[in-house]
Amino acid sequence: MKRKMEINGLTIEANYPDETVETIFLPLLAGLGRMQRELGRRLIVFLAAPPATGKSTLVKFLTELAEERPELTPVTAVGMDGFHHYQEYLLSHTIVRDGKELPMTHVKGAPISYDLAAFKERLSQVRTRQKCPWPEYSRKLHDPVDGAVLIEGDIVLIEGNYLLLDEEGWRELKAYADYTIRILAQEQNVRDRLLWRRVSNGVAREEAEYMVEGSDLPNVRLCMERSMEGDVTLRLTEHGAYEYVAGRLP
Repeated sequence: MKRKMEINGLTIEANYPDETVETIFLPLLAGLGRMQRELGRRLIVFLAAPPATGKSTLVKFLTELAEERPELTPVTAVGMDGFHHYQEYLLSHTIVRDGKELPMTHVKGAPISYDLAAFKERLSQVRTRQKCPWPEYSRKLHDPVDGAVLIEGDIVLIEGNYLLLDEEGWRELKAYADYTIRILAQEQNVRDRLLWRRVSNGVAREEAEYMVEGSDLPNVRLCMERSMEGDVTLRLTEHGAYEYVAGRLP
């Protein structure tokens, strides 16, 4: 199934096999709707995956798929990147890495660059408030924009790199979710996608390789090696589709 979508100001063409849509995506959405009705309250779903595994495209596709099918419950999709610390904070704070003190901007995208306390507080509000503002990260401003999205639907799908991270402070996030999805990928596949992304954004190839190796891939490995299991696990294929690995659909 092919579809053009606007994501982060760019036109993206998603292309998922019909079999994946019929055997994974539609049963997933139908099951989430059943869970929400049984709970009788807002359902919070986490989709945790390393960088460059197509999270934003996937959740956008799922929201449009749910919107088109009258038998499915609409889904509101948001990301955790709106909880990055502001650039001013990253520039004024440092981190020690390999014996060197560096501005936190050098590790932007790593767990330490997120305002975890603010994220937890907003998750609590999403559970209890009928309408809840949510921040989005602006690639143009390189900063979060608070209140960019207003959450008011019955199913909220939150995507992010570290939603299932098994580290102090982060592992408590799982308690906020009613259902969790984890996505795996081969490192070389993700590396190629990261490099393509950097070069497509105008970065010279040599600099792009340096950024991918020095910043992006450590975050990828952290997600892959230090994340808890999800209720269902999918894998990104080399062709950009997803396949079932383990766990249960709702």
